[in-house]
Amino acid sequence: MDRGHAEALAPMVEEVMREADLSFQHLDRLAVTIGPGTFTGQRVGLAFMRGLRTALAKPLLGTTSLAAMAEQACFETGVSCAAAIHDARRGEVYFEAVGTPVSARLLTFGEACSVLGELSGKIILAGTAAPRVAKVVRARGIETQISDVVAPDAVWVARLAAGMEPGEHPPRALYLRAPDAKLPAKHA
Repeated sequence: MDRGHAEALAPMVEEVMREADLSFQHLDRLAVTIGPGTFTGQRVGLAFMRGLRTALAKPLLGTTSLAAMAEQACFETGVSCAAAIHDARRGEVYFEAVGTPVSARLLTFGEACSVLGELSGKIILAGTAAPRVAKVVRARGIETQISDVVAPDAVWVARLAAGMEPGEHPPRALYLRAPDAKLPAKHA
C-alpha cells in the first residue's frame, strides 16, 4: 500500500478473524514482523499489534519478514537451508538465512553472493533478489533453487511465533539501514 496503512489494518484483521470463525479470546499469543520492510508499514504494524497486545493481555512476539519467507521456502521445498534475499535498492539486499547462523543484515549484492558461497549443501532462495543472486552463485557452482516466495505470509509469521518463547523475541523495529531523512544541519 502506498497510503492508508493505519486505516486498512484493523478492518483487515477483523475480517480474517471473522473468516476463521474465531474470537480474539481464542488467541494465546500474537505475532508481528519487525522488519525489514517499508518504514510506514513497519511502524503501523508494530503500533497496531502493541495496542492489540495491551487490549487482549496476550504476549506479542516479533520475527523478521525474512525469516518468515525463508521458513516458508524451506517447508515448501523440503530443503533445510534457505536464504531470503530481498532487493534493498542501491546495490544492496536484505539478507537472512535459516538453517545457518546468518541473521538478518544489509549486504551489498556481492557480499550476499559471497555469504551463500560459504554455506554448504543445496540452498533455497526466496525474495525479490533471489533470481539475480541465483544466476551469480550458480555460475560459481553453488546449488540453488528459487522459491516462489517474495513476501512474508502471515501464516508463516504465526508458525514461527508458535515455536517461540514469549519474552525472548520482543516486538522491536529492526532497521538495517539508516533513515534517508536527515535533520537540517542546524538541528542535527
